[in-house]
Amino acid sequence: MRTIRWGIIGVGNVTEVKSGPALYKARHSSLVAVMRRDGALAKDYAERHHVPRWYDNADQLIHDDDVDVVYIATPPYAHKEYTLKAAQAGKPVYVEKPMAMNHRECLAMIEACRAANVPLWVAYYRRALPRFLKIKELIESGAIGDVRSVNIALYRPPRSDETAPTALPWRVQPELAGGGHFVDLAVHTLDFLDYALGPIKSVKGFAVNQAGYYPAEDHVAGTFVFESGALGSGVWCFSSARHIDQTIIAGTKGTLAFSTFDTDPLILTVGDQVEQFPIDNPEHIQQPLIQSIVDELNGEGQCPSTGISAARTTWVTDQLLADYYNR
Repeated sequence: MRTIRWGIIGVGNVTEVKSGPALYKARHSSLVAVMRRDGALAKDYAERHHVPRWYDNADQLIHDDDVDVVYIATPPYAHKEYTLKAAQAGKPVYVEKPMAMNHRECLAMIEACRAANVPLWVAYYRRALPRFLKIKELIESGAIGDVRSVNIALYRPPRSDETAPTALPWRVQPELAGGGHFVDLAVHTLDFLDYALGPIKSVKGFAVNQAGYYPAEDHVAGTFVFESGALGSGVWCFSSARHIDQTIIAGTKGTLAFSTFDTDPLILTVGDQVEQFPIDNPEHIQQPLIQSIVDELNGEGQCPSTGISAARTTWVTDQLLADYYNR
């Protein structure tokens, strides 16, 4: 088993706990180089995480002979550019979610990696978390019978840093993020449902900005149909007074309720029987998925989150936001 050597482009907040440490804590895996345009911040990250090399230029990291896999952890606007460069250099790519600014960019990334014969993975890490694998297991075991419908509700109050238009965070700037909190957060639930229930084949949606704090959408509602025939609906509101995070999957025998971002117990209800499954997330939440990438590169198994599966999720969000962004 060889040690897979990683390089990160963009060592921002997501890499501090969620992913960065996982690259050097996973079995047969090491983090050898990091890059950030602000060299001082790249150096600081490297020193704190004991990474041998740091760069302020992405091309230098991509062409570092000691880097086997490039992890792109920038905002979405740069995902396509760096993926194409890494593929051209013959390096496998692991890219943050959402995969790209839109579905067209996803297809270009897939084609570039296919032409270069390098794998492309996307950080939809819930596909490898024990909590969500339990949901998938319960569905596949027939615990709720045949799945008939899915209902998603995600409500969050606006953050204080989103009400100052002169210093908006990048996640609510569509030219950097491809949308707002919807494309940053809703994709996690939609991608997991693709994994657990199969692809979505038809989508209709409405997106609006009701609070007016930033240019991106802040409220999305939609309906969708899975290839299996199951129906789905969702409401995602980011200017609400309350915090709600619940998805309910209903079947012919019962229901399964869970939170995508909170760690409340899974709730299985069949008739009068209610069973709870308390399952915590690992300290470094991306580590199970990263381990699956390392294992695949060593010829053992396959990572469940590929460019092809992630592009389907971006296609769904594009449909839900089509009227708002004229996509």
